[in-house]
Amino acid sequence: MPVAYQHIVWDWNGTLLDDVTTSVNTINQLLAARALPPIDTAGYRASFGFPVRNYYLTLGFQLENENWDRLARTYHDLYLADTSPRLHPGAIPTLHFCRQAGLGLSLLSASEQSILERMVTDTAIAPWFDFIHGTDNLDGQSKLETGRRLLHRLPCPPCQILFVGDTLHDQEVAAALGCTCVLISHGHQSHERLLASGSHVLEKLEDLPVFLTAPATIAPSPNL
Repeated sequence: MPVAYQHIVWDWNGTLLDDVTTSVNTINQLLAARALPPIDTAGYRASFGFPVRNYYLTLGFQLENENWDRLARTYHDLYLADTSPRLHPGAIPTLHFCRQAGLGLSLLSASEQSILERMVTDTAIAPWFDFIHGTDNLDGQSKLETGRRLLHRLPCPPCQILFVGDTLHDQEVAAALGCTCVLISHGHQSHERLLASGSHVLEKLEDLPVFLTAPATIAPSPNL
């Protein structure tokens, strides 16, 4: 059975890269340095979101007393010092399925471009992607404008593009760009939060090939 879409735009952190534990450990180091209570993985997945600045406020950071640029840099230095993040187990076979099905693949991330490129290169899957688009800052605000630039480079209309992510922000970006979105609930936000978005929600990457080839998944015609 043919695949419905022509191109898949992937999120990176949490979707392909299993880095939730690293993210929780990193934020807890920042919380401890400010005598703020730690957060566990369940609490993190129930509260994390974009823009990241707002998330920090919910954790008790007094951002009016912080240098935001320094705080963001400290977070990334601590995060990058942890070498434990690995691709999710289903990442390689799922990407291979998509390539075998003739789909174009790109990455769209809120991560800073050089950091994103370094991490993707370290996993040896960079050649699988037509484009790798990150941001020009460490702020973790939004990737909507970056997504607009990416879509201008793709040779197909938005209705033939599928976004795959792990947060409500991925759904928001996809909707703003006129694309369909499917969310994977093994990442930075809980299954319950993702279901509330009204998007398709899968438990793991290995479920994506079935989703892509299901009759009900057929994308709308570009003429509609």
